[in-house]
Order: sequence, then C-alpha cells, then structure tokens
Amino acid sequence: MERFKDHFSSVASEYARHRPGYPPELFAFLASLPARRERAWDCATGNGQAAVGLAAHFRRVVGSDASLEQLARAQRAPGVAYWRALAERTGLRDGVVDMATSAQGVHWFDFGAFWAEVRRVLVPGGCVAVWTSYTTQVAPAVDAVLERFRERVRDYWPPERRWVEEQYRPLPFPFAEIAAPEFAVREEWNLDRLLGYLGTWSASRRYRELSGEDPVALARAELAAAWGDPSRRRLVRQPIHLRVGRV
Repeated sequence: MERFKDHFSSVASEYARHRPGYPPELFAFLASLPARRERAWDCATGNGQAAVGLAAHFRRVVGSDASLEQLARAQRAPGVAYWRALAERTGLRDGVVDMATSAQGVHWFDFGAFWAEVRRVLVPGGCVAVWTSYTTQVAPAVDAVLERFRERVRDYWPPERRWVEEQYRPLPFPFAEIAAPEFAVREEWNLDRLLGYLGTWSASRRYRELSGEDPVALARAELAAAWGDPSRRRLVRQPIHLRVGRV
C-alpha cells in the first residue's frame, strides 16, 4: 500500500480505549437522509466508532482505514465489515453506497481525490457526511487547564489540524449542502480517561518525540487539582462540527 498520513497506528490500542463514541441521534439523523439504507461506508474508520453507530440503521456497513493496527482493534458488530484501503482509492464498486461518512478523518485526505471517490461509490442521490470536534468541555476550572494544554502542544500539530480548529467551516465541500442540527458527544469520564484521551492526540505524540517529555504528564497535577477526586465521573462534552451533502 502507498504511504499515507499515519498519525495514529502507534497509539491504536490507546485510541481504542480512550476515544469517545458518537451520539445515537447523529446516526439517526444521517440515516433519515438517503432514499434507502442498504449500505454505508465509513472512511478512516479507525477503531470503528462511527461504523458501529451506522450499523444500527444500515443493512451493511464497510469501515475502511489504511492502518492495519487500527483495524485490528476495531469494534465488531453485526453487519459491519472492515477493509484496508486508502481514502482516495477504496476498491469499492461504482454506485453501491447510500451514505458515506468520515469522522475526524477528512482533513488528512487529498480533498479532490477523496471527493471524486465519494461521487464514484455513492448511488444517485446518495449522501455524504463528515465531522470533527475541537473542544472538550467539562467544567470551568478543568476547561481552563485544557486550554493551557492545547497551547502547550499547539506548535506540534500537523498543518492539516487547521481545518479542525476552523471547525470544518471553510473545508472544500462540493456537494448540495444539507442543513444539520447541532450534535455533541456526551460521556462520563474519570480523570484517567481524560488523560488517556489527551495522550492519543497526534500533537501529544509528536511533543514526546521531539522534546523527550510527555505533555500529558506535565499537565497531570494541574488537571488533578481542577478535577478533584480522580475516580469521580464527570460529564464530558464535545460539540460536533458537521457537514452534510447530497450528490
């Protein structure tokens, strides 16, 4: 396979443990858009969080990813099959997909080639949805520490991160856009889950590689002071920035 922008294979097991899922109402909304619900394709599926959510509504779901390490740890669910492929060349047949999605992935792709692939595999009138999240919201004291953490690792993000910081608003999106409701991830985490999640960031990994220090360890004491009892489960909220279109 050709080289791809691989920021997550080295943290695949941590990614599987610490990355959040997505709200069921998001998938119910997406499933309401295409004329049929035969097949969905989730691109850059990672550990399959979105693929499994789609499987509640579509008869078959293909989750593709270029990383074998990610796919080896993908969640299993009836109707979901995983496929190793580049985003821009999936090997799927023409016109077989009713809904194409990419969760937290499209900013890594070659936009022109990926959108062409989406058009090729979608049925006439099929839909495409891409989304990301930028902020993690817990409580004012915790949020302030998280903002300082973001500032610490800001210069270690790959350049494609700018699309996330801009919440996908200026993302090239050559489809008839569909207005979407607001959605957010809502989960209850303890402190270890939050620290583990921060460790999956590509900027955290690059910070460790280049500086020799772990930015999560550097922030641990300050986060612990803001969090309180580390076993306490707090509501963590991540607003979802969603673009939806139809061919």
